[in-house]
Formats: sequence, structure tokens, C-alpha cells
Amino acid sequence: MNNYELMVIFTPVLSEEDFKASQKRYADLVTEAGGEIVNSNPWGLKSLAYPIQKKTTGIYWVLEFTAQSDFNEKLKIQLLRDEQVMRHMITKLDKNAVEYNHVKRNGGFKNLDKATV
Repeated sequence: MNNYELMVIFTPVLSEEDFKASQKRYADLVTEAGGEIVNSNPWGLKSLAYPIQKKTTGIYWVLEFTAQSDFNEKLKIQLLRDEQVMRHMITKLDKNAVEYNHVKRNGGFKNLDKATV
């Protein structure tokens, strides 16, 4: 099993219910393929760096998961077929990135003493 991070930018016209349904659909896709959800982080509505499909905002969602390497192609196909998805990016995480994300989730960087940095 490999560690991955999926970032999706959904179209800004989604309702809150549609956004949650889309999150659930992709999370279920991961678990049905034998993967495991590590963390789900909806960022919400954010400005885009450049317009996509004549839209200047998008609803961001980051999903950290573990899965087999062949699963990414199936996930990519589903994301490309979904008209609600404007952009997506799947990143394979190495052990340092997994550890960093774990510490960040648990508030470890807030407690760092500036003298130790």
C-alpha cells in the first residue's frame, strides 16, 4: 500500500450537500478498492490563481489515503468524467511527507519553541 494525497478543485456552484456527496463518493471509491482514508480536509471556497472555465473561485478538498498503485488510474478516470471537478492532482507521499502531515494534523508545529528551530 502506498500513501497518496488527492487535491480536488470543485466548481464553485455546488451546494453544501453536493460538495459533501462528492467527498463521500470519492472516499467510498478509495475504501471499496481496499484503500484506507487517512484524513479528509475540506478547505472550502478559495480564489483561484488563474481562471478555470471562466471561474475565479473553486471549492478545494484534500484527501490523504493509502491504496494500491494501480488504483490511481481508476480514480483519475472517475475524476476526469465528473463535470463538477475543475482540476485534480494525485501526489504520492514519501515517508517524510506522511510524517509531516501527521505532525501538522496533530498541531505539532504550533508547539515548537523558536529557540529549537
